[in-house]
Amino acid sequence: MRSAPPAFARSRALFLRLLGLVYLVAFASLTPQVIGLIGDQGLLPASGYLERVYDLFGADAYRQLPTLLWLWPSDGMLLTLCWVGMALSVAAMAGLAPISVFALLWLCYLSLTLAGQDFLSFQWDILLLEAGALAVLYSPPAWRAPLRNGASEPSAAGRWLIWGLAFKLTFLSGATKLLSGDPTWWGLTALDYHYETQPIPSWVSWYAHNLPEFVGHASVIKMFAVELVAPFALFLPVRFRRARIVGFGVLCSLQVAIVLTGNYGFFNLLTVVLYASMLDDDALALRWRVPASFGGVPPVPRPRRRGAGHWALIAAAAGMALLSTLTFVREIRRPAPMPAWSSTLLGAVAPFRSVSGYGLFRSMTTERPEIVIEGSADGTTWREYPFRWKAGDPARAPGFVQPHMPRLDWQMWFAALDPQRQAHWLLPLAQRLLENDPLALGLLDPAANPFPDEPPRYVRLLLYRYRFTTPADASDDWWARELLGPLTEPMPRP
Repeated sequence: MRSAPPAFARSRALFLRLLGLVYLVAFASLTPQVIGLIGDQGLLPASGYLERVYDLFGADAYRQLPTLLWLWPSDGMLLTLCWVGMALSVAAMAGLAPISVFALLWLCYLSLTLAGQDFLSFQWDILLLEAGALAVLYSPPAWRAPLRNGASEPSAAGRWLIWGLAFKLTFLSGATKLLSGDPTWWGLTALDYHYETQPIPSWVSWYAHNLPEFVGHASVIKMFAVELVAPFALFLPVRFRRARIVGFGVLCSLQVAIVLTGNYGFFNLLTVVLYASMLDDDALALRWRVPASFGGVPPVPRPRRRGAGHWALIAAAAGMALLSTLTFVREIRRPAPMPAWSSTLLGAVAPFRSVSGYGLFRSMTTERPEIVIEGSADGTTWREYPFRWKAGDPARAPGFVQPHMPRLDWQMWFAALDPQRQAHWLLPLAQRLLENDPLALGLLDPAANPFPDEPPRYVRLLLYRYRFTTPADASDDWWARELLGPLTEPMPRP
């Protein structure tokens, strides 16, 4: 007698609910920042950006930027998209109308990322869009995706697309580090720098940085093992259930280490959710000792109707699989060019930001420049503007902020590496501080505004080099810093 095939009905329902949670975190994190970043009076106004794109492309601008903000480019629309996104996220967590809900979630988040410019172009923004697009194909065609009785068995095509994304993300994260030729990865010394130079460290990073060098070198080897070997557990036959569970644990262990030593918004949560899709219903019961009543009646495979919907799903899944494969090959081949037909195909879908290659920290940053913004009432005495999360006061311990994504703090890290490239929003930030603009101050630390009563007469930007202190420094500070010089002359208040 043949054994029943592995079931993924409740595994899918759990995955979709967890992805709804990630969407909720992403929208909730963005909501208090969105007006200050890309509102009408923000650092990079979305309305002005859309105007420039329309002036450049004319009617083709709607294809170049398929965002709902064309309907109403305003602060109200930005907030509406955020609030609707949060409401839809709750619906997704309840398992309601998953196909429609995830399609709308994808559209809302796409609309915000396209208008967000520099502030919504992080790899996990793109990853969430790709996962959200695949969730539409993986969702059941029902008004509710129950966790218990009545769950229908999902299609294998949608499941393999999710696994393919998890594999692509993880394997490319390791492969691109080696393919870049960066000597710190090949020499196993990357973690000698990473804890100190990453965008927003935690206080655990200080301790990790000061461990003996051999620990960091061994950690790099472990990381490569996780990123280059463990992802193949996603494709093990489900009959090797315990091996798949071990693979899941190994993959998640790297994400836990990243969470402890850095702040990457909702990236780690989203990555773990993708990994969770590899656990079938029996694996979930085995892992967490779920009683038999967890699922009620086991899902019974239903006769498959080969109707138009089925073939549309197959066609969409095949298209996404092809596109995802092309992005994988493109990252592996870089910098060699892709065939013209593949570049044309990827270019056609690029505006939707839903198929991408990945590769964080393929080249390791070995120094930590930091921009410090100061204001003065007289041009002689200068006071520093503190940020909530980025490195600033050497005596302040780095903190934990994930899964929240403080987008200005993160972008300040890129600005310090290449100030000229980021000047289009960095100088407007300085101008807003000269006005004591509440939106700009809200992106920093408004409770610590050094000029609460009257705005400063001057603002300047300085460039420092930061490093973690060591026990040999015999200092109570977390950071040591060295002034490299001014980035700007003192800018006067108009």
